[in-house]
Amino acid sequence: MTVFRRPEDVPDGFGPSVVAIGKFDGVHAGHRAVIERAQVDAASRDAAVVAVTFDRNPLALLRPELCPPSLIGVTQKVRLLAETGVDAVLVLTFDHALAALSPEEFVARVLRPLDTRTVLVGHDFRFGAGGVGTPDTLTALGDRAGFRVAVVDDVRAIDEGRRVSSTWIRELMAEGDVERSTRLLGRAPSVWGEVVHGLKRGRELGYPTANLSPDLEGFLPADGVYAGWLVDEDAGLRPGNRYPAAISVGTNPTFDDVPVRQVEAYVLDETDLDLYGHHVEVQFAHRVRPMVAFDGVDALTLQIADDVAKVRAALT
Repeated sequence: MTVFRRPEDVPDGFGPSVVAIGKFDGVHAGHRAVIERAQVDAASRDAAVVAVTFDRNPLALLRPELCPPSLIGVTQKVRLLAETGVDAVLVLTFDHALAALSPEEFVARVLRPLDTRTVLVGHDFRFGAGGVGTPDTLTALGDRAGFRVAVVDDVRAIDEGRRVSSTWIRELMAEGDVERSTRLLGRAPSVWGEVVHGLKRGRELGYPTANLSPDLEGFLPADGVYAGWLVDEDAGLRPGNRYPAAISVGTNPTFDDVPVRQVEAYVLDETDLDLYGHHVEVQFAHRVRPMVAFDGVDALTLQIADDVAKVRAALT
């Protein structure tokens, strides 16, 4: 998959393209429905499929007080879009210059270099300065510029009738419900970051953990212990090693000496795995229990042993 960081990076002669535009926060089932529709259209036109997205939620610049935390970071987003099979991604830097473009300027600057033939958006798509552009606006501009616009219906849960959205997934994650989040995402929710040195308390207790840097990408579920997987992306001759893991999210209330929420992953049955400096993905599959404070090291150690047994059972 090709990644363009600016419209100017698109080479002359690129296209024709079928373009899906969106924030794609989470690349969840609703987003994939838009992309799959684009892929069907592209197949009939012998065109490339391009996802156009942003390096941040536009609200982070325009109304930061209203901007929700993102489900995924840019690194995760590009990788997840690659997994959908799109041919290219254009990641637009959402700055004041981009925000100030009129709908007409947005079409000329962003869509014209891609030799766009079809644009797919959701019902709530807005573009142009002040969000004045709607799907109807884009349709009118497309009539003049030579592309058509298709608005893709929302994906809804059959039982609840609720639209699949990043908002719903954040709500579930905040409750620690990673299993329902998985169903809406179509994959396990995850965070991505570098393994850094911690207090090494897990090693002292016999369960050494990989501690992720606080500036990780991704949305953390509620504090607690989870069964899941650690994927080592810097494994040398064995890239992408995937290990079963017991994962802790929180501030370690037993010792009360961790100032910010952190992610620690104990790879089952591994006591000498050196992951320092590696970039890893930690995937959450099942919540084992909430985070609680224990009355001393002995009680904590017994609980960790029980947690590991439950994690092992959940992953087999």
